[in-house]
Amino acid sequence: MQNPNGTTEPTREEIDALAGPAVIEFGAAHCGHCRAAQPLIAEALLRSPGVRHIKVEDGPGRRLGRSFRVKLWPTLIFLRQGREVARLVRPADALAIEQALRRIDTDGGQGES
Repeated sequence: MQNPNGTTEPTREEIDALAGPAVIEFGAAHCGHCRAAQPLIAEALLRSPGVRHIKVEDGPGRRLGRSFRVKLWPTLIFLRQGREVARLVRPADALAIEQALRRIDTDGGQGES
């Protein structure tokens, strides 16, 4: 399935099969909340280079967002081995994102011991 920006949206099966830590960011280019969150997300991800970041353009008829029951943007789904560990909806600060990243990032030096 192609996103409006020309990239291929992963399937739920591909997400469920991911190895290691990953964050799926659901949002939309026209969303003000999404644009406001970008610096916070980028700042937090800098400290977790081992975490895969997958941006998904969400909207009506988008199966992946519906499969995760996304209702508001941005929604960040934090995965470890394809399983949801944490979720943030409209994060307001980088610290909350960093705390969720620590729950999944076992290879980034800030993860679990």
